[in-house]
Amino acid sequence: MLIEHRGHRPVVPESAYVAPSAVLCGAVVLGERARVLHGAVLTAEDGEIRTGADVVVMEHALVRGRAGHPVALGDAVLVGPHTHVNGATVEDEVFVATGASLFPGSVASAGAELRINSVLHVNSRLAPGAVLPIGWIAAGDPAELFSPDRHDELWELQATLDFPGTVYGVPRGTPMREVMSRQARFYGAHRDDRTLED
Repeated sequence: MLIEHRGHRPVVPESAYVAPSAVLCGAVVLGERARVLHGAVLTAEDGEIRTGADVVVMEHALVRGRAGHPVALGDAVLVGPHTHVNGATVEDEVFVATGASLFPGSVASAGAELRINSVLHVNSRLAPGAVLPIGWIAAGDPAELFSPDRHDELWELQATLDFPGTVYGVPRGTPMREVMSRQARFYGAHRDDRTLED
């Protein structure tokens, strides 16, 4: 399904394939031979999503472009099933495995591998060719790798990365009622979306 959002329409080259149950919403520009499989959602909220050539976005992945953090997927990138790429840059030849999450301002450098259920935190940069193990978290620039049992050490670094400011535009400690009121207004823009005919 192709949807116009905020006056922007997806661009799909003839060589690309978008499954009938996938969604491309707004300023999404696919590269040559890109493949977007069933149930995947590429939504350019108020920032562009642009893929390179030979990119495969697998089933039920979510790719979200943001104003301050558009999404760029390089050439020969795999975005695995059930992944979350939110305002991130993924350079050429990166493998993003099932369930991995990349947050706004993060960069997965060329040839990196993010394994199953791994996390690349906000404003963090994974080195070229690095491997982020299953279930591990990468945080910082350059990213330090944390196993799940190192939460306290991770939190010390994570607190400096400004997740609430980067993702929601608010300082840490802002009441959830205020955060969600702002989010509800922001996503209300979808009420004006328009489904495009093939």
